[in-house]
Amino acid sequence: MRVYRERLGVPISWWLATTACVLLLGTTLWAGLSVTAGVASYAGLESACALALLGWGAAAVEVTERELRAGSRRLPLRLVAEVAALDAAQTRALRGPRADPAAYLLIRPYLPASVYVEVAGRPAGQPYWLIATRKPAELAAAIERARQATPAASHAGDGPVTPGAPGACDDSAGEGAAQSWAAKRVQAARRGRDGDAC
Repeated sequence: MRVYRERLGVPISWWLATTACVLLLGTTLWAGLSVTAGVASYAGLESACALALLGWGAAAVEVTERELRAGSRRLPLRLVAEVAALDAAQTRALRGPRADPAAYLLIRPYLPASVYVEVAGRPAGQPYWLIATRKPAELAAAIERARQATPAASHAGDGPVTPGAPGACDDSAGEGAAQSWAAKRVQAARRGRDGDAC
């Protein structure tokens, strides 16, 4: 059963800006060419840009009773340790200077807010997901609701999202340490200061 779904479509303003750029570039290319070549350049440029924008906006975020899907990736809800809705400044910090190169980022420049999803145990191959969204509070709430509504036993058949050993920062405190690490990272982004990664 689907709890939440959102397609990360490109906004109309981007389509209009792209069309304006195509008209400008097409007019430049048309200078000195025949009418047929000019029309062909407009059509070719607009088609290429439309395909690029449609492909870019085709990504979807979906929460079901068993998993989180973001783009082509899937994360069983039993592997979700912490969820936080982030505003534009926090998102900028976690996709920029505070980003972990191993994290999965599904971001779009026209979507400034996001949701931070920590993977339980912080596997070295994928410690967290950063998912762009138009409705960060709703997405975070949907993940939490689905996670709490599903008994742990129903996830028994789910496999790990990415094989790998825990990160170098792991300690004997286990999941509690992972949650405190995520909280520290998000709080550092909220304050606009560098946080300790471990």
